[in-house]
Amino acid sequence: MNSTILITYDQEDAINEAKGLCEAAGYQVVHILKQNFLQKPKYGISGGALEQLEEIAGKLRPDVIIFDEILKPSQNYNLATVLHREVLDREGLILEIFESRASSAESKLQVKLAQLRYEMARAKEKVRLANMGEQPGFMGIGKFEVDVYYNDIKHRMQTIRSKLEKAGKQRELHRQGRKRMGFKTISLAGYTSAGKTTLFNKTTGETKGQSKELFTTLTTTTRRVMIDQEPFLIADTVGFISKLPAYMIDAFKSTLEELKHTDVIILVIDINDSISELKKKFSSCMRTLNELGVEQNKIIYALNKLDLLKNEEIERKIEYLNLTENKKLISVSAKTGKNITQLKELIKETIESQNYHKPRSNSWEEVNKTIGN
Repeated sequence: MNSTILITYDQEDAINEAKGLCEAAGYQVVHILKQNFLQKPKYGISGGALEQLEEIAGKLRPDVIIFDEILKPSQNYNLATVLHREVLDREGLILEIFESRASSAESKLQVKLAQLRYEMARAKEKVRLANMGEQPGFMGIGKFEVDVYYNDIKHRMQTIRSKLEKAGKQRELHRQGRKRMGFKTISLAGYTSAGKTTLFNKTTGETKGQSKELFTTLTTTTRRVMIDQEPFLIADTVGFISKLPAYMIDAFKSTLEELKHTDVIILVIDINDSISELKKKFSSCMRTLNELGVEQNKIIYALNKLDLLKNEEIERKIEYLNLTENKKLISVSAKTGKNITQLKELIKETIESQNYHKPRSNSWEEVNKTIGN
């Protein structure tokens, strides 16, 4: 396992999430440099903090420095020049996790597209540095090769986009097939590691891989779930995370757009989180769903991990999230199965309120044709 020094905010929830991201990417954190501010113009951190970091890095000799914020290419270059080490910002770290988690052909294409977008920004910086007469650095590309490199990225991105477009059209055909046959769809959404996959397994009887690590799911999986002897389709989707750049959401658009077209979204919330984490994650999820154009009346709020808390604590957190009056709210335990039956009833009620018509066939073979994964 490669070692790293982590630079992050001096807040418990930020530290926990950043450490989780490092572990998910296979890095062992040997030191944490906590800062109140990570957006100083030249290095992201102050000159004093940089001196401190230089000294610690000299002693611990980490394989990489991880910076828990989105760095401009110039800041990344400046830090790497002073520290003589690879510097990985939050975007680069998430992309490494995505790459290791991608299993389907489509998710691999989506990750590659996001990586090329990330590279493209750095290619522009190489052009700027080359024009200033400096060594572009980064991957050791000479200044005369920069333009060729930049154009190559653009070409590769176009190729991947056209492949993803085909995959998106295929998804649309499956959606039309489900609609034609009258099948209603349910999608699980939520912050990464909230327990979506555990809930998916509990409702479908699947044994899909689940983990406390971030981004276990990158590929949307759709399966049948029976509610009152009727078949519905339920899908597990990629988890959300705070400060995820728009281009990364865009790269996973064909997967995430399922949320826009689904009949019901179960937003899985880890109610065992601290108040500050809960607020941050809930806001991040709602912002992402809003950006995707999801209708609010389709959302069921499933407060997961109720087995770990007392009722009074759950009530307090519901109040804090301003969900007290919400009728589409339910506390569940995906691990023990508590309230899963009630969740299914709430799903059916939500679907029936949308002028629901029963599917024309209960045959699983017919359902299978509309899934596509």
